[in-house]
Amino acid sequence: MRNADKHPKIVSTPETMFGKPRIDGTRITVEHILRRLAAGWSIDDIIDQHPWLTKEDIQAAISFAADHLAGSVPPVVHAAE
Repeated sequence: MRNADKHPKIVSTPETMFGKPRIDGTRITVEHILRRLAAGWSIDDIIDQHPWLTKEDIQAAISFAADHLAGSVPPVVHAAE
């Protein structure tokens, strides 16, 4: 199951990255993106290092994290595989 209504780009499956929320189709976690941003990386820096990501992917990770902290996202969102 996905949280397709609000965060269609963010998925979590127990067998991938220990179930951490990640960008769909990648092994890049929301945490990884947030840690890079917190370390001063720009969105362009992240995309340079991970060219398969888009600006929308990064924004989706930020939005998911904000909603999760606000309590408006279920703690686990599983992708149908």
